[in-house]
Amino acid sequence: MSIEKENFLRTRLITYLQQLDPATQPKWGKMNVQQMIEHYAGDAVRNASGRLKTDKILTPAENLERMREFMMSDKPFKENTINPLMGEEPVPLRYNTIQAAIGALQLEVIYFFEAFEKNPQLITRNPFFGDLNFEQSVQLLYKHALHHLRQFGVEPVTA
Repeated sequence: MSIEKENFLRTRLITYLQQLDPATQPKWGKMNVQQMIEHYAGDAVRNASGRLKTDKILTPAENLERMREFMMSDKPFKENTINPLMGEEPVPLRYNTIQAAIGALQLEVIYFFEAFEKNPQLITRNPFFGDLNFEQSVQLLYKHALHHLRQFGVEPVTA
């Protein structure tokens, strides 16, 4: 387990997002900064904590091991990676301000860590990577966060 990746999610991610100009245009994709934050909090972090449940694994069983190897690697997600669970256009904003979206993300990150502290054996189902434990979930959230920060021109010092 990489404590640096865990610490990044607990503390540094929010700092990067707070410093990001909401008017920054994406290098790829259609989401603006607030839509990206809401997607990450509402989809990725809520799924990893078990609050957003999914029954299906969309990846064919014969490809799951290869997908997990990629997930656990340091290889970044490709720009314009298609998420078949997302529509052609970003969903409407859930929050009135970017500060409120960041606050909601902070709460979701806290909930994620508390869920695994209460139940270290917790397994959550990701629709693309299958059933994940804490270490795998941290890795995926970290990789996903870096992808979206790079989408808006932020190159964080990585773990």
